[in-house]
Amino acid sequence: MKHWRSYTDRQKPAYIRETIPAELNADMVVVIPCFDEPALFETLHHLHAIVRPKANVVIMVVINSGEHSNESAVLQNRLTYEQLLLFAGKMSEPGFHFFPLLFEQLPRKHAGVGLARKIGMDLAVAHFLHNDKHRGILISLDADCTVSDNFMVSVYEAFAVNERLNATVHHFYHRVAKNDPQLEHAVRQYEDYIRYFREMLQHTGFPYYYHTIGSAFAVTADAYVRVGGMGRQQGGEDFYFLQKVFALGNVRELNDAVVYPMARFSDRVPFGTGPALKKIMAEPDGIMNVYSRRSFYELKRLFDMLESFYGMEEEELLSMIQKLDNSLVEFLMMNDFTVEVADCNRNSASTASFKKRFFHHFNAFRIIKYLNFVHPDPFPYEKLHFIADKY
Repeated sequence: MKHWRSYTDRQKPAYIRETIPAELNADMVVVIPCFDEPALFETLHHLHAIVRPKANVVIMVVINSGEHSNESAVLQNRLTYEQLLLFAGKMSEPGFHFFPLLFEQLPRKHAGVGLARKIGMDLAVAHFLHNDKHRGILISLDADCTVSDNFMVSVYEAFAVNERLNATVHHFYHRVAKNDPQLEHAVRQYEDYIRYFREMLQHTGFPYYYHTIGSAFAVTADAYVRVGGMGRQQGGEDFYFLQKVFALGNVRELNDAVVYPMARFSDRVPFGTGPALKKIMAEPDGIMNVYSRRSFYELKRLFDMLESFYGMEEEELLSMIQKLDNSLVEFLMMNDFTVEVADCNRNSASTASFKKRFFHHFNAFRIIKYLNFVHPDPFPYEKLHFIADKY
């Protein structure tokens, strides 16, 4: 755990000024960012009521606002904090504690859900370090989520039975406020799209195909530290962080641990559910456009060649990739493909290590860049309802 100390020592003192009391001796910390969330207590009451694992659990709520936050949101945060202090005093029990935090005036450049999630997880790491809990578990959740009754037990037991496990990825199904039929239609499409994208990534042979939803994963404190912790991005922090975690290996999908976020419109972040729902509902026919199946099939043709690339000279490599679609070849050449394959060959002692290094270069960011490059020309977007039953 020496590298944990190095990690915590590098963090900004203002963000780790609070400490989880050592006597709580947590085995699991659930980290919930909270900004202007008057409905938070539905989530907390729900977590209090579900089945609990045979472990010490801390529910940490990081109530946060930035230099630029409007006054009404700041006042709502302060009210939430005061209410949560009372709630924690009343509802905390031996082995199950609520722990509220209030952070205000966070820097405009970084203030947001990413920094709030990072603050909570960093504090949890410091707690695990102090109590010598080298298998401490961090669960990421949002302030608008409920979960399946077995959620905490399922997550805890997954890590308990496999000491090499680095992370779990959880199933999800959005709740819809007031049974709004238009919103229901949009969010079910969005869920289908996430699953379509996951299935197509897996089909290509890409090893890190898991979905990346900020309220639907858990990670060991050690894995968290090994990848440098959560980023401070104001949106997409879950995607950036989880791609690094997935590269560590030993990730398990828990389909019986279900998260139920609230579907709602939001402009707080540039990515994720809120913006996606607005985009779907702006379509003239109300049907989501998605990356074409053919774009993934062409990527699979490339990934199927990987073992052949091991030890291959540049001239032969160039000849081989000419068999691929012209748009993919153009994309590869624009992104120094031959240089990267040469790097993989210089630094790999086996086919397995070659492939791992290759996907360090050709990662999820590169795949999305490729997909955007080939759409809508030469590959037109497809309507989700045409392909939902066919992928």
